[in-house]
Amino acid sequence: MKCIAIANQKGGVGKTTTAINLGTALAATGMHVLLIDLDPQGNCSTGLGINRADRDRSSYDLLIGEAALEDSYIATRVPNLDIVPATVDLSGAEIELVEFDERTHRLDKVFSRAGDRWDVVLIDCPPSLGLLTMNAMVAADSLLVPLQCEFFALEGLSQLLNTVERIRTRFNPGLSILGVALTMYDRRNRLTEQVSEDVRAVLGKVVFDTVIPRNVRLSEAPSHGLPALIYDHRCPGSEAYIALARELIARLPKPAPRDAQAA
Repeated sequence: MKCIAIANQKGGVGKTTTAINLGTALAATGMHVLLIDLDPQGNCSTGLGINRADRDRSSYDLLIGEAALEDSYIATRVPNLDIVPATVDLSGAEIELVEFDERTHRLDKVFSRAGDRWDVVLIDCPPSLGLLTMNAMVAADSLLVPLQCEFFALEGLSQLLNTVERIRTRFNPGLSILGVALTMYDRRNRLTEQVSEDVRAVLGKVVFDTVIPRNVRLSEAPSHGLPALIYDHRCPGSEAYIALARELIARLPKPAPRDAQAA
């Protein structure tokens, strides 16, 4: 089971859109995918049509130890895609977690007991670098960073990379950067092109070739409780996430066959 945290401390860069649509694209390949909604806003859960009344168990319950993973996920309407939803209880979780032993390892301990039901876990992190995001990074094998093509993009990215280095040093030396995905890409905008060139010059092959365009259908889909890939699979945004999923799969370490793992 590979665990990927989707993180950027800046809000509005496409983390949740990426989690939903990348998860859907991976599930369409036959992978069994689990989304963990770790953002108190719960937009990943809502964007997949999970009503708040149906969220009996949530990522909050996992973090404070009141529920096991196998009791907390909900099957979505997308085949092979499950989600552990978020509730407003997460809003106070960072304060509560301060009182817990090994407060940065709560999610990691959950995954250590998870078995191999899923091939990939995607964690939709909140727009901050607090304890929730730290738990995701400690539990994750790798990090996917959605990066909006705007003036302060590199400045925000440097802060995130500094945090990643601290996590590696203190808690999770195996944490890698799987890739940076440029989002809200507008080819008509000269600034977009300039930021893209700058990011690629600094980070090189860490940046995915695929860019996620600004796209109306991509923005509309969550209001219908659907991934864009189901809402309109032919729109440019859906096609971009399918291409991104192919790139991501190519970067993932190849798993051993399941019968070999059992042996």
